[in-house]
Amino acid sequence: MAETHGLMERLEKAVTRLESLFSDSHRSGGMECDAINGVNGSIAPYVEAFDRLLNGSVAEFLRYSRILEGDVKTHAEMVRAAFQAQRSFLVLASQCQEPQEVRKVTQTFKIQCNNKTVFPVSPKPGPYVKEMNDAATFYTNRVLKDYKHSDTRHVDWVKSYLNIWSELQAYIKEHHTTGLTWSKTGPVASPMSMRSVLTSGSCLSPPLPPPPPPPGPPPLFDTETVKDEGTASRSALFAELNQGEAITKGLRHVSDDQKTHKNPSLRAQGPSVRSPTKSHTPSPTSPKNSPQQSHAPVLELEGKKWRVEYQEDKNDLVINNTELKQVAYIFKCNKSTLQIKGKINSITIDNCKKFGLVFDNVVGIVEVINSRDIQIQVMGKVPTISINKTEGCHIYLSEESLDCEIVSAKSSEMNILIPQDGDYKEFPVPEQFKTAWDGSKLVTEPAEIVG
Repeated sequence: MAETHGLMERLEKAVTRLESLFSDSHRSGGMECDAINGVNGSIAPYVEAFDRLLNGSVAEFLRYSRILEGDVKTHAEMVRAAFQAQRSFLVLASQCQEPQEVRKVTQTFKIQCNNKTVFPVSPKPGPYVKEMNDAATFYTNRVLKDYKHSDTRHVDWVKSYLNIWSELQAYIKEHHTTGLTWSKTGPVASPMSMRSVLTSGSCLSPPLPPPPPPPGPPPLFDTETVKDEGTASRSALFAELNQGEAITKGLRHVSDDQKTHKNPSLRAQGPSVRSPTKSHTPSPTSPKNSPQQSHAPVLELEGKKWRVEYQEDKNDLVINNTELKQVAYIFKCNKSTLQIKGKINSITIDNCKKFGLVFDNVVGIVEVINSRDIQIQVMGKVPTISINKTEGCHIYLSEESLDCEIVSAKSSEMNILIPQDGDYKEFPVPEQFKTAWDGSKLVTEPAEIVG
């Protein structure tokens, strides 16, 4: 929650900066929309296509977000602001020539957008959007799992959110396959002309309303009374302790015939004595008393997602007839093995134990999270494998996948097995790191494993 709150604050600052730019434009004026691209006020085709995206999938996402309200609505307004900034950049490119110092212009944009890259990535922006879509799918799957059967509004919201990135990728493929296309005529873009486009109120939709004010301070308690009571209690306690040997004068003398450890008959008559330091009240939520909730095993294709859930002691699980657009989500499978044939988009292993996965090819990412004793064998290629909050993960790479990147966090007992001379050689992934200051920056490197 702390990380989410920090991110929201950064996004709110970005929106505030954009709003200030928009409001300035109404006072200072800017470039008129009738001069776009210098052709009788016509709008560049890729700007028109981007407007259709804004009025279609983005507008639908905003509508579903406003229904859910709260943080979801706030986040959606920030997404809207980011897309409006993106549109401004497209307008700039449609009416200006590419600058020689493009890095300087790019840096100016990043500063105005709180260091967030909201313009097309070169040279091939499409795959980047695809990776972001795959990353979002992992988290939206959790929303679907929690609300699929209880609240369809969240399901609609997830579909509208993912649809944005699917349509954005199609838009890039059609208009910016190898990067942004700048105008061949018009002035050369500069930081000043870029700011003029950003602040052109006539070319943009009305500025967003300011974010709601922060909640008021929590109610005040009578801390002085509590403080006085605590001070009086401590004073009385210290007064008794400071009596020294006199502290035992108030104790009643007990004769030998009244001591249970010297009189077995008293032990037999008296009730059992419970420890004063332990609570003996049974907890209604004790794991031992709560019944185990059973779930039916699942292996099915739902839209573009293969769901593999609650499989127990199944070593013959197979997924055939895969397509490039499909993803696989594996949840709470224990002592089982799954084979995925063909080429698939991405695979996620979540909350599994003693689980084995064999797959041919993945074009996106394979993620392992909150799991234990996982074995993965790559038969073909995979660009990235992510391991997070996992104990025990063995990855067998193929000759084709030796360029795979392994990203790990909060995990232990990770080993990568590399094929060599018809066998595999095991290499441990570092779990400990050492960091030192070299005079200008922090330098982190894996700590040597002593064994």
